[in-house]
Amino acid sequence: MNEKDELEKETDNREPGKWERELVRKLAFSSLNEQRRARRWGIFFKFLTFSYLLALLVIWMPDVFPDASLTPSSEHTAVVELKGVISAETDASADNVISSLRNAFEDSNTKGVILRINSPGGSPVQSGYINDEIGRLREKYPDIPFYAVVTDICASGGYYIAVAADKIYVDKASIVGSIGVLMNGFGFVEGMEKLGVERRLLTSGAHKGIMDPFSPVDKFDQAHMQALLSRIHQQFIDAVKEGRGERLKQDDQIFSGLFWTGEESIKLGLADELGSSSYVAREVIGAEEIVEFSTKKDLLERFAKRVGAGVAASLSTMWGIQGGYQFR
Repeated sequence: MNEKDELEKETDNREPGKWERELVRKLAFSSLNEQRRARRWGIFFKFLTFSYLLALLVIWMPDVFPDASLTPSSEHTAVVELKGVISAETDASADNVISSLRNAFEDSNTKGVILRINSPGGSPVQSGYINDEIGRLREKYPDIPFYAVVTDICASGGYYIAVAADKIYVDKASIVGSIGVLMNGFGFVEGMEKLGVERRLLTSGAHKGIMDPFSPVDKFDQAHMQALLSRIHQQFIDAVKEGRGERLKQDDQIFSGLFWTGEESIKLGLADELGSSSYVAREVIGAEEIVEFSTKKDLLERFAKRVGAGVAASLSTMWGIQGGYQFR
């Protein structure tokens, strides 16, 4: 006998109309119970999914969850990473690197600081900020040695920063140098003429349209830009001479924009010795334990940055946006 038959049997002797109300009430409660069970299972599966995603993050992105065992609690070598193009919009920005360096020097258990560099260069302004701050920190903490360790490449702006170190360590196959400044672009004047396209440029100021890619090169504008690049190049040269001192060999090619292997850079006085971060920490500083002080963005910020960078790159490609000058 099913539930409905039992209900009808129970209500046979009741007054007319009551059993219908009782049936509706029981059906309503039964529906509510089903909804509660569905909600409980829904919560369970959501929790299960969240736990699974959390486990993946722990496995594949350990930097999101810092290891408590790496908390600086004993004498150690502090390492700061400078990786990629040096720009205000990248992880190798002056804000990020300087903040990391300050934390490294200020830690009471830091015995020495290593700036690990893998950069092709970038903004001369950002590079200059970092170079200046390293000088200030070295004066403030004279007992803490500071070394630059080059991995794959330390060129242009990256080298501008490296020369502020007590010593520069490289791998024999590292690429070092490229002491120069560039500003690039394109010229479409002849192509426009062949296509019959007329350029209409209105400016307020005789040189506001300087180096416009759709107009013929003006000799005065070209000379002005060359003088600007030469002044910035001289600032770079002065920083290298100040940082390297008598170690730098007398060779005009050094400041020509050329670059060399790590082995060759040592012979030219651009670098000092061969060595990795672990070697410098263990054999030079004398604190084998390495603690990472590099500033790392949280997961949401990195995701947003990737999305934003993708959109910006698409727009840049679409509109042909480019410009600026760089240590390259």
